[in-house]
Order: sequence, then structure tokens, then C-alpha cells
Amino acid sequence: MKIFLHICWCITVLCSFGGAYASSNIPVEHFSKGMAYGQVQISPTGEYLAFVSKVEGKKNLYILDVKDNKVISSVAFSNDAQVGSYIWASDDRVVVEKQYLRGWAERPQYHGELVAMNADGSRKQYVVGYLGEVKAGSSIRKATPLYGTSYVLDSLPDDQDHILIVTYPWDSVKEPRTTVYRVNIHNGKRKRVAKSPSKMGRYLTDHQGNVRVVVSSENYIDQSIHIREQRGDKWRPLPLKNITLHDITPWSFDKSGKYVLVTGSESGGPKGIYKLNIATGTTDKVFQDSQVSPSNVWVDNYSKEVFAVELDAGYPSYVFVDKASENSKKLKSLLATFPNSQVHLASTSKDNKRSIVFVQSDKNPGQYYLYDEYKGKLKFLFAQRSWLPTEQMSTTKPISLTARDGLSIHGYLTLPKGKQAKNLPLVVMPHGGPHGPRDYWGFELESQLLASRGIAVLKVNFRGSGGYGLNFEHAGHGEWGRAIQHDIIDATKYVIKAGYVNADNMCIMGSSFGGYSALQSAIIEPDLFKCAIGVVGVYDLPLMFEEGDVAGHQSGRNYLHEVLGSNEQQLQEFSPTYNIAKLKAPVLIVHGGKDQRAPIEQAESLVKALKKAKHEYQYMLLETEGHGFYKAEHRTAYYKRVLAFLDDNLKL
Repeated sequence: MKIFLHICWCITVLCSFGGAYASSNIPVEHFSKGMAYGQVQISPTGEYLAFVSKVEGKKNLYILDVKDNKVISSVAFSNDAQVGSYIWASDDRVVVEKQYLRGWAERPQYHGELVAMNADGSRKQYVVGYLGEVKAGSSIRKATPLYGTSYVLDSLPDDQDHILIVTYPWDSVKEPRTTVYRVNIHNGKRKRVAKSPSKMGRYLTDHQGNVRVVVSSENYIDQSIHIREQRGDKWRPLPLKNITLHDITPWSFDKSGKYVLVTGSESGGPKGIYKLNIATGTTDKVFQDSQVSPSNVWVDNYSKEVFAVELDAGYPSYVFVDKASENSKKLKSLLATFPNSQVHLASTSKDNKRSIVFVQSDKNPGQYYLYDEYKGKLKFLFAQRSWLPTEQMSTTKPISLTARDGLSIHGYLTLPKGKQAKNLPLVVMPHGGPHGPRDYWGFELESQLLASRGIAVLKVNFRGSGGYGLNFEHAGHGEWGRAIQHDIIDATKYVIKAGYVNADNMCIMGSSFGGYSALQSAIIEPDLFKCAIGVVGVYDLPLMFEEGDVAGHQSGRNYLHEVLGSNEQQLQEFSPTYNIAKLKAPVLIVHGGKDQRAPIEQAESLVKALKKAKHEYQYMLLETEGHGFYKAEHRTAYYKRVLAFLDDNLKL
């Protein structure tokens, strides 16, 4: 490959973006704006390139002829509809999700509708959805209605006329299990090819596009694996013989079709890669990291084989499962071309000669390139956020420490550019979840916003976080208000002791569970933080069993009993609402009026307790937002309120 010979041109282009931003403070609005470009994919033949861009508040899909470098068509839905995800379903045809921007919902709504179109914009066809029809000029092309939310399962690269979709039936339809259909992308005709033997089935197809494996669950906790030899066969259960794996995800068949590569957690440790014999149920370990589960498993779009695994113990690293594959060789070369970066092969042509390369880092918001092996060139395409110049962004470094009970804890510290990494003001920013999500090294808007104002930012992967194995995740069960917060506090004291930050100049803020942690940590250590900011948080744990979408279904209630327990006294002891008397820090509460995950009653419960205690607080309500803020203007208002609050309480 000749990537190195041509990279200088790309770097020159990128550096030219930074000249317009000489001021020390980048405007808040620049951190609030959505991405200019995203979801860039090359067509199977490499002739076309598609990307999503937002125009007048709505996402449209554009298709560009690679040879002429010209946009030749687009998908721009009328009225309140916009483009969601999409795939190349054949050499020259795309299938696009149709989303809706409803006045009563700030986030886009997806109802399972799929629309197909040729690369040149011709033959638009509604192929999947509950409406069953779409206007095309003066005519209406019909497809049989499908009452469920559908997603593309397999583009069937060797079939130019069909795709496989998986449908999650709506409650009104008597189909309690997920179903797979083979859909004609020209006329919408479909045929059922598989139905899950248990609820919430996740399917895997073989190299020929046959649905052969399903991992499912009747109670949302215990998993079962079923297999079949070919299309039309009945499912048979496949118990694992020589090992007990949990949290299993199937990724790909091998070339023989006799083995499946899966990820799973053995004895509660980090997930590994295992080779599963579908005839015997025996497994062989292929790879397992001692610290973390894979953050990405990379599967070739066309060979359908795993070629690499991405790990994020600190900085991103890569393990090449198939070292001989063309994608592995290409990714190795690209990693050398873009040092200190995270590199993804976002999309490749069928002959593997043209690839879309995505590059990001802690300081780089994300850039797309086209690698053309025919020309031996790597050409810059798009910057996701060109208005945030890389040279003005701040560095993020991994940290690790030992918690007070001996558990190893990892996190990330963002240090403001242009400031000496000593005696800095600090904002501690716990992540949401808490069980499942985790923080990663990479570009993060809120951290960069605060760092641009001279504030260091600490993120902690406390016990309960995902990515470190089930034992680590389950160590947070029953410990929301105690050991999890101790991990956050211990990490804060670690960066104080290391000299990075000023112990008398720190605040804590977070969203969702992070909002809970902001208040709860400030209650446990009332003299540690000068202020606390809770965003779309939960503050009254007993109330979680009564209000919100988690408590709205049985699996959610089971989850709450598992992770919180049912001891009413402890739930109150762990709830900020019941412990305002222990709190010293002034509080900013920011909430969405339409939040279903942490309903408005959570914020109201905290406000009521703060008022009663005559404790200093501010309250910002974004009435039409939900669990997170979708509109750029709302994010701007929120960011400005946070910065003003920090300015009042920290020495900046």
C-alpha cells in the first residue's frame, strides 16, 4: 500500500481549517452544533459514496459519484420526516430508515419504515412499514403493511434483489417473538424465513445469508442458543458443553459453516472471543484480555468474518484475529499513518479496493477519508465538526488507581490546553447507567467545552460500569449510594494527590445516573466539592419503582430489584432527596419535561427537599426535551447555564 506517500496533502487541508479560530474561547454554540457529516459508506462496486448531512434541521441522504466527485441524488423526506440509518442493499440501490420529528417528541421517532432508491435517485419504493404505501409522482406503489419495528439484519451481498430484516412486533399484533423476513427491495414483497423460539431473539446469518443461529431470552436475564442447519429446518437448542458463558453475542460463521465466533463472559471476567462448534456445543477460547471486554468486534461486510477486535483498557488497541485478511493489513497500515488515533474501516467496496476510513482521537472530533487502492491514495472527504479545530482541543489521558477496598479502577483525565497540568480547577463527571455504559478515550464534547474554559475534567469507570466483565459490573449492585460513590471520590483524591488539581476548587456534574452521583457524592463528602450539577438525574430511589419507563415493565422492575434491592430504609439512605441536611454544595438541577427514563417527578422531588431545607439551588427545566437534550439551541442554553454556575462557584 502507498498510504504514506499521499498523507501530506490531507494534513495540509486539515490544518487550513484552524485559521479562523484564533480566540482563546471557542463559542459555546460550536460545542452544541450537531455533526455536519456522518454515516459515510462506499457502494459495493466502489462507484458511489453516500453520506448523511443535516439541512434546515433535518437529516438528508446524499449520493456522490466517486469518479466525477459530484452529488447525483438525495433522499429528503417531506414534512416532519428525515433520514435515519441506511445500507447499500445492492450495487446501486440503498435502503433508508424513515424517521419522524414530531412536535411532541424532541428526539426522532422510528416506526420501522424502510424506503429503497437507486443511486441515481430513480425508483423510490416504500418496501417495509405499517402504512403499506408511498406516493411516487402521481402514482402510489404499495407494499403489504407490517405492524412492527424493523431493522436490516443482512444486506445479502450476493443477492441484488433482497435483504433480510428483523421485526419486533407491536403489542397489538399476536407475534410475541422477533421475526425475520426476506424482503424484495424493488417491490416490498416479503416472506417469513425465521421466528425466534424465545423472546427478544438476536439472529446470525451464515455466509450464504441463511438464518442459522438465534440467541434469545424468555425472562431478559437467562439466555438460550438455538441453531438450525439450513433454511426451513426447526430450531434446536444448543447447550454449551465444556464451559459456562454469559452475555453471549454471536458475530460470524467461519468459512466451513461449522463454527461460530461469539463473545461471552466466563466466570464473570471480561468478555472473550470463543469458537463455538454448533454440532457439539463445545467452545475454544480464541482471545481474552485480562482487563476489558472488546469494545468493537470488526466483521468484514462481504466475507462476514471477524478480522479484528478493538480494546479500550486505556488508549484504543487492536488485536488481529485474522492477520492474513486484507482488512487487517489495511487497518495496520492506517494505524501507522494516523498515530495516536482511533481508526475504523467504516465501509469497504466488495473488491476491497476502496474503503471509507474514519479517524478520531481525544482532540479530533472525527474525519472521513477515502482510501483508493487503485490510485494508491488516501483522500480527505469530510470533517464531522470542522468548526472545532484539532489544534485548539485538549488532551485526555488514561488514569488507573486502587480503590479503598483494593478494586482496580480506571478513568480519564482531560487537561486544558495551554495550562500547566498542576493545581487546576476540576469538574468530576460520572457517566450514566450505571450498569453497562462506561467512559472511553476519545473526543467528548462536554469535556472539551469545560477544558476550553481552563477546567480539568475527570471521568471514572466506577464499579458497575460495563466493559470490565460481569463481576465488575455486578460489584455495583446494591452499591449505588455507597461503593460506587467511593470509587468516584477515591479517583478525585487520586488526581488531587498527583498534583493535577486544586482540592479547594472542584465541582461535580453528571447526567442520568451521573446526576444522581453528583448529588450523592457531594452528600457523602460534603467538603470535597464546591458545587454539584445534576442533569436528567434520579434523586429519589423509592420513586424509581413507581415512575418512569424502567418500572413500566416486568423486566425493568426485576432489574431494579436486582441492582437496588428492596430495603426501603437503605433506598432512602442512598437517595439525595432524603439527605439534603448533609449537603453543603450549592446545586444546579437541569431536567427535561418529557423525560421517560428519569421522569420530571425525580427533579420535583429534589427541588421540594431543597426548598424545605432552604438549601441554595438553581433549577432549569427544558419542557419539551427528554432524557438528554436533542435540539442544538437547548444544548447551548444548557451549556451556558452550566458555565455561569461554575463561574460562580469555582475560581477560574
